[in-house]
Amino acid sequence: MGLTIQEMARRSGFSEPTLRYYEKIGLLGTVARDKASGHRRYEPATVERVEALSCLRSSGVTVSGMRRYLDLLAGGDSAAGDLRDLFAAQAERLAADIDQLQLRLAYLRGKADMWDARVRGDTAAESRAVQEITHLLRHFSH
Repeated sequence: MGLTIQEMARRSGFSEPTLRYYEKIGLLGTVARDKASGHRRYEPATVERVEALSCLRSSGVTVSGMRRYLDLLAGGDSAAGDLRDLFAAQAERLAADIDQLQLRLAYLRGKADMWDARVRGDTAAESRAVQEITHLLRHFSH
């Protein structure tokens, strides 16, 4: 007997409503049901698919991107180039997101340094922190 929806939610990081939605829109294929209770039971192949979708989603892939991935995957080896391109493009988007997060982290650390310098009464350190923050703000994309 497969995993319950609660177990699948814990394992995948998706909420139960998200799992139901993904089933409804066809991302999961047919999810088996317990004959006695009618409750969903996630069999190994479906568990594997949910885990793959969870990795994609946590990497920023949209629902339409997940659908594209599954469609291409069904194409077998003939879709290898398209799958490569799909993953390469997503990797570039994720790298850009990481760059932006690094800037935000540096900004927060700079603000913490600025306020720490003010608490300590170190005007030189505060001035350096303000300069760094000002420099960082020029690099934020909006």
